[in-house]
Amino acid sequence: AAAAPAQVVQVQPIARPARLRQRHWGLILSFVLFVLAPFAATLWYLAEVATDQYLSVTGFTVRSQESNGASELVGGLLQFTGGSTASDSDILYNFIQSHEMVAAVDAEIDLRRHYSQVWPTDWVFGIWPDASQEDLDWFWNRIIGISYDSSTGLTEVSAVAFDPETAQAITTAIVRQSQDRINALNEQAREDAMRYAREDLEESLTRLKGAREALTNFRTRTRIVDPASDIQGRMGVLNNLQQQLAAALVDYDLLRGTAPASDPRVIKALQLIDVIRERIAIERAGFTSDSTDTGGIGEDYPSLIAEFESLSVDLDYAEETYRAALTALEVARDDAMRQSRYLATYIKPTRAESSEYPQRWILGGLIGLFLLLTWSILALIYYSIRDRS
Repeated sequence: AAAAPAQVVQVQPIARPARLRQRHWGLILSFVLFVLAPFAATLWYLAEVATDQYLSVTGFTVRSQESNGASELVGGLLQFTGGSTASDSDILYNFIQSHEMVAAVDAEIDLRRHYSQVWPTDWVFGIWPDASQEDLDWFWNRIIGISYDSSTGLTEVSAVAFDPETAQAITTAIVRQSQDRINALNEQAREDAMRYAREDLEESLTRLKGAREALTNFRTRTRIVDPASDIQGRMGVLNNLQQQLAAALVDYDLLRGTAPASDPRVIKALQLIDVIRERIAIERAGFTSDSTDTGGIGEDYPSLIAEFESLSVDLDYAEETYRAALTALEVARDDAMRQSRYLATYIKPTRAESSEYPQRWILGGLIGLFLLLTWSILALIYYSIRDRS
């Protein structure tokens, strides 16, 4: 039998030893240029060029003075005299970073002269001598740090400078300017409170004068001081007439029993009874009639009483409002005599004995990490594009 043909096995060639190609050398060169060289330059700059900086820290909060006595009598009228201490702390937080604060501190310390003394040697941590006010505002946020807790109202401010005296002077100036701003807010709140209290008092006084004048006009027009008292007087007259009528009727009955109807005494008794009855009718008609012929005054009593009660209510309300406005004015004046809000410094501006900034190892490490991550991302992007092409 014929032998089966032998199967031929193909073997892949053995991979050649790896060796650096041109792209690998380019990657190494880019690592040196974009990572090692900038990192070494950064370390050299931080070690040899960067100027030592000293830190000063201060902490403060806005406190509100407790108000007792007269303020409790008016049910918290002082709530209208100002905002809360939390809002004051928010104001200070923004005020410390404002252009006004930078200009005020610069006027006291001359920030340009101090921070430009290292220029152009230390150009990273210094500022150019001819910097504008806007440039100084930008640089201000680099030399100060603010930590503010809105829940407690505590504010902590730090400042760095090339000597401890200047750093302490900056934080001291910040505390002083913040105190002045709180005082200004207090003064404005007190002026507003006094102005509002005076306006309320003038308005209530005008209302009181108007109510009294309206009541006086009513009494002049009707010639009645108090309709209720007038009614009581007229009721007394009516009751007296009814008593006289009863007595006249009794006398008439007695005469009828002893004298004839043509007796002059009987006729006179009847006339007296008729006159009294007519007068009683006139008096009763005068309560609801506006006719002067029936004893009225030109206006019916129900309308007069309603008008009088309305004017009396207006007068009572005006008097109560006037008394409340007087009390509010006294409270506002009493509160204006003392400082209701003040700046409580729980950390006085510190003076450093040794430099803490710049933090060379931390800055160097962060810059090195940033350079390495940037180079790695660019390398990955390059190889991704290369593999797709």
